[in-house]
Amino acid sequence: MRALLLTLTTRGRSFMAAGIAAILCGLLIPEPDLVRIGALLVAVPLLSALGAGRARYRLSCARRVIPARTPVGQPAEMTIRLTNVSRLRTGLLLAEDSLPYALGSKPRFVLDGIGGGGSREFRYQVRSDARGKYVIGPLRVRVADSFGLVEINRAFATTSTLTVTPKIIPLARPPLSGNWLGGDDGRRSIAATGDDDVAPRAYQTGDGLRRVHWRSTARYGELMVRREEQHWRNTASLFLDARRLAHATTASFELAVTAAASVGVHLAGEGFDAQLVTDAGLIPRQDPFQDALLDALAVVRPSRETGLHAGISALQAGGGQIVAVLGYLTTEQARELAATRRGTAPAMALVLAPSAGSPSRGGAATAAGDRDQAAVAAILTAAGWRAALVTAEMPLSAAWEQLHRLSLSGSALRSAAAASAAAAPRTPPETGPRDTPAASASASASEG
Repeated sequence: MRALLLTLTTRGRSFMAAGIAAILCGLLIPEPDLVRIGALLVAVPLLSALGAGRARYRLSCARRVIPARTPVGQPAEMTIRLTNVSRLRTGLLLAEDSLPYALGSKPRFVLDGIGGGGSREFRYQVRSDARGKYVIGPLRVRVADSFGLVEINRAFATTSTLTVTPKIIPLARPPLSGNWLGGDDGRRSIAATGDDDVAPRAYQTGDGLRRVHWRSTARYGELMVRREEQHWRNTASLFLDARRLAHATTASFELAVTAAASVGVHLAGEGFDAQLVTDAGLIPRQDPFQDALLDALAVVRPSRETGLHAGISALQAGGGQIVAVLGYLTTEQARELAATRRGTAPAMALVLAPSAGSPSRGGAATAAGDRDQAAVAAILTAAGWRAALVTAEMPLSAAWEQLHRLSLSGSALRSAAAASAAAAPRTPPETGPRDTPAASASASASEG
């Protein structure tokens, strides 16, 4: 009985109260007709509650969110389909979906009813201005009778997950030069002279006879041909300094996350085999890299680390080129990071200045912070890195283009140096006077 009373709406409780009052007044007057009216007012809500409770509505809920991963500020559409899998027609339905506060208010939909075996579908949009992973749902459905006296709440267990990623800033299209394992163009050419280190393969229809590797053919007893080229994937390590001490404001940290996401998406688009490293160490690698990167950056928060030891160790253990997004660094930390570059592998850094994170905040403190970050960029440049300072005057996209210009100028200088070395006349080594042509001519003249 108590469960039935809990299903009554405000209207149903009002009917009950009016009916009880009419019965009591009819008994006190006495007035039998008033008692009958009161009994009717009490019976209608009870019968409606009993009928709604005995009606076994079987509803199924299917939901999807498109896209499941969206940048900050971009909308995503939620689609929910309710299906009545029973033969009974439902009454009036009030559907309400559960939403986190960051996604807005809870959407509500009124459905007149769903026939047996029928379905109804409704959509709504959500958007968020903050990164994160948000669980949407479950859907709650309230079943009401035709008079609005009874309301039964039911909830589904299914939920949806929406990942709000950092904003992606398009970067310059020219591909990056990287640490190709076999050459600058990502290929390793194999000599066609029959060397022992050639990796042959079995002959296939259409292969030219000039590619037949006779030594391997004799060794394996079947026709073998040379592999003209072997392709290698370019590797890169994307480093994000997520320390709380490295970012004076929340805006600076969000800018660093946006920069890391933009660079990572650019690397994935260029076909790099990349990994994400933070000051806390290597983020476990998953395929595809772009999805794993955006999922990780969607939930990254400022860390309480004070140093870069774990991140530097991960960079040293990895291979390929390095692309770093840096906040505030001390001189010693800048030197430690600069030492992670190995050999001729390129290393680039986007150094965030205080004015980039808070362009509206000026003053001597911001100017001094910009000078400190310029000193960090100078330390990295002296160690062979290409570093660009991200400021209010030079946003992320412009700083990225500056890194590319530095790459082109460095390549031009190397090409010019190589051309000069090739064009310069060779000076013979100095030997004794008797071995030089001038000394021989002098000796002949004196003898004559």
